[in-house]
Amino acid sequence: MNILITGTAGFIGNSLANRLLEQGHSVYGIDSINDYYDVSLKLDRLRTSGIVHPEPGKATRSEKYEQYTFCQTDLCDTAALNELFASERFDCVVNLAAQAGVRYSLTHPESYIQSNIAGFANLLETCKRHHQEKIVYASSSSVYGNNANVPFKETDRVDHPVSLYAASKKSNELMAYTYSQLYQIKTIGLRFFTVYGPWGRPDMAPMLFARSIQENKTIRVFNNGKLSRDFTYIDDIVTGIEKIVTTPGIRREDVPGVPATIYNIGHGSPVRLMDFIHELEKNMGKEARKEFVGMQAGDVYQTWADTSRLQADYGYTPGISLETGITRFIEWFKNYHHENTK
Repeated sequence: MNILITGTAGFIGNSLANRLLEQGHSVYGIDSINDYYDVSLKLDRLRTSGIVHPEPGKATRSEKYEQYTFCQTDLCDTAALNELFASERFDCVVNLAAQAGVRYSLTHPESYIQSNIAGFANLLETCKRHHQEKIVYASSSSVYGNNANVPFKETDRVDHPVSLYAASKKSNELMAYTYSQLYQIKTIGLRFFTVYGPWGRPDMAPMLFARSIQENKTIRVFNNGKLSRDFTYIDDIVTGIEKIVTTPGIRREDVPGVPATIYNIGHGSPVRLMDFIHELEKNMGKEARKEFVGMQAGDVYQTWADTSRLQADYGYTPGISLETGITRFIEWFKNYHHENTK
């Protein structure tokens, strides 16, 4: 297959690109490489797949995989997207490019409107113009807000987001549905649940906490630790996406006649925040200095994925326990931290 992945300098995008390349697929990756967090981490991720010294607007061939090409491109660049789709025929488009982060959306709302809404609209319109048949895109568990019914099901109402980030992801689902309804483009939205693991984002709890423990700094524990998250290891997430991308013939329609559907993709077992911290402490070999604080604006109390729909359609069964996942993550963290402090 020939697959376009947006956001391949990001956590999930890079991991997915490497997996598909190892399976022999051809991948074209794009990413704006913005400075929301340390650009060096994004460039280091790209190097794992053989992309060295990328330049804006210039296609770079991988030094590791002959079937991998990367270009530093923004989703809002209409001309660049049209040129790409005119020169390549993709079996599937996977949109993982987005402005991430719930808390950042409180102070930088314009970034979410530009990237998550305008950028996704531009991608959908380009796909329509070039008769792209299948799009898989990232949504988020944040669309559930403070839903009290657990586990979260795809059929639950998601009309009350508690952050602009969540609202932008709900907007993506509505936009994708509209293009499916109007133009019969098959769209598959994935509501990700707290993804963690090697090469993870530095603004998320696993990396923030590990770095603070390493440097003997205090970690802020929101809502006095009374939170729970459906932590999902990156390999399980990538396996799920790979199944969706490469499996032909499955056509679930949330509304009959409209080739659009939504899936939860998580571990399916929530973990209390304090248990997660204790697991990190065990693997780091030291106790975290903790400051217990109130609830953070835009945050939610719990997440818990019902993954039965994804399991029924694609055989998705997450297999990495929290204990195994944290062990692998901390091994990577220590090695990466060591290499970057020489």
